[in-house]
Amino acid sequence: MKKTFPNGFYWGAASASYQVEGGIENNDWAKAAREGRVPVCGITCDHYHRYESDFDLAKELGHNAHRFSIEWARIEPEEGKFNQEAIEHYRSVLQALRVRNITPLVTLWHFTLPLWFSERGGFERKDAPEIFARYVEFVVKELGSQLVVVSTINEPVVYAGLGWLKGNWPPFKQFNFVTELNQLTYSGDREKARPNRSFWNAFVYFKVLHNLVKAHKKAYRMIKKHAPHIDVNIVHHVVAYDANHEFKNRLRAKLQDWFVNRLLLRRVVRFSDSIGLNFYHYVKYGDRPSYKKTDMGWEMVPEGIYQALHVLKPYNLPIYICEAGLADHDDSDRAEYITKQVEATWRAIQDGIDVRGHIYWSLFDNYEWALGFEKRFGLIAIDYDTLKRTPRPSAYVYKKIIEDNGLIE
Repeated sequence: MKKTFPNGFYWGAASASYQVEGGIENNDWAKAAREGRVPVCGITCDHYHRYESDFDLAKELGHNAHRFSIEWARIEPEEGKFNQEAIEHYRSVLQALRVRNITPLVTLWHFTLPLWFSERGGFERKDAPEIFARYVEFVVKELGSQLVVVSTINEPVVYAGLGWLKGNWPPFKQFNFVTELNQLTYSGDREKARPNRSFWNAFVYFKVLHNLVKAHKKAYRMIKKHAPHIDVNIVHHVVAYDANHEFKNRLRAKLQDWFVNRLLLRRVVRFSDSIGLNFYHYVKYGDRPSYKKTDMGWEMVPEGIYQALHVLKPYNLPIYICEAGLADHDDSDRAEYITKQVEATWRAIQDGIDVRGHIYWSLFDNYEWALGFEKRFGLIAIDYDTLKRTPRPSAYVYKKIIEDNGLIE
């Protein structure tokens, strides 16, 4: 049986600026690294200088789409002062993709803040949405004609939760009810990395989330003003919640789904042309099976993306799978994971869900935020001593799926 995807379906992989480019020292994560609160990123994969050869590899692996992010701190290194050299770099990146017939899916903000912004309150500021919209306007005025699909913000709920509830990420603020076991991911100096604990941080969390929603709405309007052809979305991390027949478990799943998934979506869908889906977690309450774990310690349930896509179905918007993948240092599970994930995506399409693309996370190994370089998500392995790139066997399994535009069983 051939399980074929729609014509023009986007297949590819993703990256994010700070995690792969290298040489970014003027944002909040670089400052946190200098303070010993997170691992140093440094040159990472040096993608900033090697993007041409990296895209050659993506092309060789059959990709027809690539998701990447623009680094705000490069574009606006000082408040209100924009760097033309940086914008020309990203123009060249877009051109490099276009000549290879790879469609860019561009994210305007993927977690890292310019230092001038973070040191003056970041997204806690009342005027943060206006500041973000000003940055977006500059980028779209400069690059809009080359953009096709644009995500304003990556995973706002994750960003706010890890920054203001768990305290794992800048600005390292933690709600008191978060336990000691859950508070840190960084394996370095625990005293330096220790977050600021306060009950007030829960209220600030909601303030930040509110500002992120406003920032998306203002950015959406700004993009449509200058480049109405662009397909604009926000990228949301959807957790697939499930439960057995017991009422308490069904209620718990429903409440979690509302808080984690729908609280944000219901506020942004009217200002979105599509939805970006990031998927990593399936959670079942009651009759819980025992699943194999990824190197991140997450349960390995790639077929859970079927439920995640159904979470988004009621919003009646096209969906781009912007991230879905696993950390797998020896590549022993990645090929099977991708195959099951793709098959589950195909089933969702048969149910009438308008899925436009599948973008694996990630194209190559990179800096995994507060965990540094230990976790290996890449289709392409990186030797961090030499920066040599080596496609893993799973990359060729994915290539076959792309060439067939689906699965043949």
